[in-house]
Amino acid sequence: MTDFHPALRQHSPSAERNREPILAVLREVLPAAGRVLEIASGTGQHAICFAGALPGLDWQPSDLDTDARASIAAWTAHAGLKNVRAPLALDVHQPDWGTDALGTLHAVVCINMIHISPWTAAQALFAGASRRLADGGVLYLYGPYKRGGAHTSPSNDAFDQQLRSRDPAWGVRDMEAVVALGASVGLLCDEPIAMPANNFSLVFRKREGAARV
Repeated sequence: MTDFHPALRQHSPSAERNREPILAVLREVLPAAGRVLEIASGTGQHAICFAGALPGLDWQPSDLDTDARASIAAWTAHAGLKNVRAPLALDVHQPDWGTDALGTLHAVVCINMIHISPWTAAQALFAGASRRLADGGVLYLYGPYKRGGAHTSPSNDAFDQQLRSRDPAWGVRDMEAVVALGASVGLLCDEPIAMPANNFSLVFRKREGAARV
């Protein structure tokens, strides 16, 4: 099938490096079975790694970028996975995420997005996840964060400056602000998990009976 030519499979060295540490956390926090929406899936390497290792999950990848969606589809076909759906063109800012066919979600996974997008994207991500997650459902975030207003390493400081030079609305976020944003929509954060290369996993769980926003 030409659509799934190997040339369409993009490769991200960072996705290759961080997928196993992330998977170790996902094994602990995701349900054994259920529906998972991955937002900003990028190349698709994470989707096939996680869905392949967690076969009880129905994995829905998404990305706004056309080439990224082609890469996700190509990696999925290459891996021969039946529990990964065709990627969606999902914009978190839109009220309709196009996920109605999935029904209520058991988890939303978003890796390395909120620092490479405006703060409004983080706000829309949390609002949308709160609306669509089942009670007790998980929103999982991964990436670099500041703590107490300070960077956790010189490399994160340099990365933050690089991001802001590309777009002043981008940048490494304050963990406390992200945790507070979650709490404001009924998504409560577990203890942050330190990850390799000065990153963190943040696991939010939807409080039972949280109001839909």
